[in-house]
Amino acid sequence: MTARLSRATLADALPRPGVSGPPLVPARTGIVHLGLGAFHRAHQAVLTEDAAAAADDDRWGILGVTQRSARVVDQVAPQDGLYGVLTLDRDREDLRVVAALREAAFPGPPGSGTARVLATVASPDVHVVTLTVTEKGYRLGADGRADLSDEGVLADLAALRGRSDAPARSATGLLVRALDRRRRADAGPLTVVCCDNLTGNGRVLARMVDDLLAATGDDDLRAWVAASVRFPSTMVDRIVPATTAEHRERAQRLLGLLDEALVVGEPFTQWVVEDAFAGPRPAWEKAGATLTADVEPYERAKLRLLNATHSLLAYAGALREHVTIAQAVEDDELRAWATAFTDTDVLPTLEAPDGADLVAYRDSLLHRFANPATGHTTVQVAMDGSVKLPQRLLGTVRDRLAAGAVPEHAALVVAAWMAYVRAASSGALVVAGRGVTLDDPLAGALADAAEGPVEGLADRLLRVEAVFGADLAEHAAFRAAVTSALRSFPVR
Repeated sequence: MTARLSRATLADALPRPGVSGPPLVPARTGIVHLGLGAFHRAHQAVLTEDAAAAADDDRWGILGVTQRSARVVDQVAPQDGLYGVLTLDRDREDLRVVAALREAAFPGPPGSGTARVLATVASPDVHVVTLTVTEKGYRLGADGRADLSDEGVLADLAALRGRSDAPARSATGLLVRALDRRRRADAGPLTVVCCDNLTGNGRVLARMVDDLLAATGDDDLRAWVAASVRFPSTMVDRIVPATTAEHRERAQRLLGLLDEALVVGEPFTQWVVEDAFAGPRPAWEKAGATLTADVEPYERAKLRLLNATHSLLAYAGALREHVTIAQAVEDDELRAWATAFTDTDVLPTLEAPDGADLVAYRDSLLHRFANPATGHTTVQVAMDGSVKLPQRLLGTVRDRLAAGAVPEHAALVVAAWMAYVRAASSGALVVAGRGVTLDDPLAGALADAAEGPVEGLADRLLRVEAVFGADLAEHAAFRAAVTSALRSFPVR
């Protein structure tokens, strides 16, 4: 029987070809991360470990907080927080074992994870909270403000008022409860770093936190957060597909140990961070991150070029029964659609950050998407479209309309999403022989809008204001462009 990865077994397993061990083992916890999924473990945790090693600074260990279940805690706890990052490309296969994660906690019932998180954020050793909870994890309303009708958020606000350690029901509610605990502990200023794909993510998070604090009626806490907490914006980029059994077999062959917490990533990694911190931070720039006064040009280029193109390939690819994004890129027509979309509609809306070559960036994206080793699936990328499209695509649409141009290729992306919604919600979508259901926080409303005659599909879905606002459904030329683009897809 193969031994499982742990500190003891790793010491006996190394050195091995193609495997690197942790460059530094942190002695203290200095960061709390909300959203301990694969992306954080393959991205910020790796860069944090590299930064700590480069600065010989062992105070930046991470408490990782899971959101939906204790599954990741159960994976990493028996491994002493260790896990592997398997980096794959056409001609590359290597494994790195990461030790940045000192501990993990699940704040939901029935355990005491919430108390652990609150106490850790209240420690003077902790200076940074980071988040990767996905766009929908912020519980925002259609107006981009905190959804104060959300039951989980309301439960957390009630726990804050009662100073209770009741299990957290939402990431945002847990965050404001932690800020309250830190203020009462007089633990000093704090920086909260959003790493999700939200336009102006730091500003969005700061506004959302203020909305929740205003709802509590605690003016002292609200004033303390305004004075003592900073919310820098960021842009993150690394393709991190779901870990498969085949990935685990490859990692086990390299390491000689079983790793239940393995994550997989492409070679490319980018992190741009607004240099606006309330206190100490890891020397992330020594690990290759870009610290800048203005993240927006980087963020906009990434959201509109990478993320929106990813969505186009996911929806159109799934409709053609392509299992992976790599397969979709190899489809000549889909690749041509992606290139026309970026060249005609996206690039005219962008300002190159620090003189970057955005055309070269566009080309590099298609090369990265075509990497068959990652196995990023179309269905995985296609989930939560109602939340992703406003962030990734509709800014481009509005900018082109404001410039007097009808964004026909962006309309094609919208049409691909609509065709996907109709097929997935009606049970007509099959990929790799398996039926695909609509995985979206607005699945019910979208299914209702998608039902009915095909002829009115674009009109009905464009009227879903939570996605498109009130303006796009009223724009006759854009509505016509989406209706026309729907003819490119097998809508029944």
